[in-house]
This record gives sequence, C-alpha cells and structure tokens, in this order.
Amino acid sequence: MTEPAPGFSAVDHAHMGEALRLAARGLWTAHPNPRVGCVIAQGERVVGRGWHERAGEPHAEVHALRDAGSAARGATAYITLEPCNHHGRTPPCTEALIQGGVARVVAAIIDPHPAVSGRGLARLREAGIETDHGLMTAEARDLNPGFLSRMETGRPFVRAKLAASLDGRTVGPDGVSKWITGETARLDGHRWRARADGLLTGIGTVLADDPRLDVRLEGVDLAPRRLIVLDPNDRLKPGARLFGTGSPVLRVGRAPIADLPDHCETLSGLLNPDGRVDLDELLAELGRREINELHVEAGPTLTGALLAAGRVDELLLYQAPSLIGAGAPLVALPGVEKFDQRLHMVPIETRRVGADLRIRLRPARNR
Repeated sequence: MTEPAPGFSAVDHAHMGEALRLAARGLWTAHPNPRVGCVIAQGERVVGRGWHERAGEPHAEVHALRDAGSAARGATAYITLEPCNHHGRTPPCTEALIQGGVARVVAAIIDPHPAVSGRGLARLREAGIETDHGLMTAEARDLNPGFLSRMETGRPFVRAKLAASLDGRTVGPDGVSKWITGETARLDGHRWRARADGLLTGIGTVLADDPRLDVRLEGVDLAPRRLIVLDPNDRLKPGARLFGTGSPVLRVGRAPIADLPDHCETLSGLLNPDGRVDLDELLAELGRREINELHVEAGPTLTGALLAAGRVDELLLYQAPSLIGAGAPLVALPGVEKFDQRLHMVPIETRRVGADLRIRLRPARNR
C-alpha cells in the first residue's frame, strides 16, 4: 500500500484513490474538459460518488452531491482537480459545494486554468470551508496530461505510437508492414486512440497504407474527435479511407483541394519557407482548438521530426518478438548525426500485451 502523503491520513488517501478511479471513467469522453472524479465521505463512510462524463454535462462534484443528498452536510469532498469557480459550460462547482454544506474539500491538484487557478479553493475558504490540496498529485496529473499541458504550455500533450520488430524495423524488405504486432497489441493501440482528442498522421502514411484511423473496439461506438493530416504538397485524395470515420479532418497544406468532403478543413499558413509544416505553430493551433492529447501514428519522417524537435511528451512503443533484417527504420532523426547526439528516453512502464511488449517512454528531459 502506498504511504499517505504528509499531512493526510490513510482515510484521505483511500478516498482520493477512489475519486481517481471514478475520474478515469471519463477517459474517453470528457474532452476537452479534464477527467475529474469526486468522493464525498463522512469519515471512512462514502456517502456520494461522481465523475465528469462529457463537456456541457454536470461536473463530478454535482453528481457526487446529488448522490450524497443531505449526507453531504458536514462531510469531506475529495476531488481530483480544484473545483471551478466560474461560469463556463456549467455553473461553478464551488457554489454547489457551499450549498451542499460540505465542511472540508481536498483537491489533488490546483487547476491551472486561468479562470480557476486557486480561486476555487479561495472561494470555499471564504465560505468557511476547510481546504487542502496536494494529495496524490502525481496520479492526478497522469490522468490529465493533455488538459494540464494545454493550460500550462498552450499546446497538447503529444503521444507518439510506434510498432517495430526487435531490430527496430517497421516495414519488411518487400514493403509489407501488416501486421508487425499481434491482435492484442493492435486492440491496445485502439484504446490509446480512443482517449485522444486528435490523431495526427502524415500524407506519406495516408498514401502508402490508406488507413482508416478509426477506433475499432468491440461494443464501443467512438470515432477520433479530430483527424489531422500533414499534407504540405496538397496530395490528399477524396477517396482516402480516413474520411469514412465521419470525424472532422483538419488538413494542413498549401491550399484547399477541390472535391474533398465537407468535413475536411484546410489549414494553410503553417508552412516554413522550406515547405515543411511548422510543428510549433501547428501544436499551438491545436491547443487553441482545445486538443488536449494528440495521438501520433505516422511514418519515420514525421515521428522523427517531432522527436528531434523535442515535441514528443511520451512514446508508446510496441515491440514484436521478431527479426526482419532489411527494411525501414523506426524513425528518421534530423540533426542526429553522431552517437553522442542520440535522444535519451526514460522507460516509465513496460507491459506484455499478447505476444508483444508495450514500452511507454518519456524524454529524459521530463525525468
């Protein structure tokens, strides 16, 4: 069992742990809002539970207060993110907590949203409610890397997914790439797609593989919230299978292309003088469009460019127990010409998925 954080009891720790598990229920649906859970307790006894499912619908605190009813009076509310104190898509949660009569509020982390950022807890203290924060902070941040990145840096959290053989090959010498990994690993990859606000790929991948880029999980009716295709030379075709998902497509290119479907928007003005997409400008624009987590499934050129530019926050690598020999490499890293220029990664999780291995890594700078 994890030791309670300083200043918090084992009971506090247990209730916040449950609030985090509730928050995770919104993993695929809460965007662009953060994933938030709330537990209301009288001592060790939980009297109310709630989580935020979709933007525009009640927040976790409101659901928990409704569940608790009159038992919320004098209770402690454990919330994975500081409650809001402003009118957005819904009324402020601080007022609901005050009206509910809770005596204490424990928040895992302060909300970096400029309209909140400490004001929520301050409002509660003004109303005579005891407040604490800082319990299970790391776990709460791991649940919302995209929302926090967008609030703190203005850009999404970028997660790049790659699949390769043991010798780092993504394509065989005959040009065949389906399938390097097994079905279990592929389904796992779809779960990561499902939690992203946007899925980014390059035109090279679209032309070579004609991927659908949808979410294919049994019993799940969910499409990527937005597909982003880098197409600097305007080569995207109307018949591309990715248009069949129904997801809005944002094409980054020079100019609009005739006959593309109506749900495809062209974003121009992001190309450098060398004709390449300005990655920083792109990420800033995606942040403005409320993209929290950006999932990248692209070829070695685009993925390598993002890695070399230091714009990949997490690498999701599926490694198959096979050797290919000749074939395409995992990534192409511009500017890495010497051994001592190599990019260092820190493994944060290693898990077997079927016959394959899934390794999550983050750049050493984020250690």
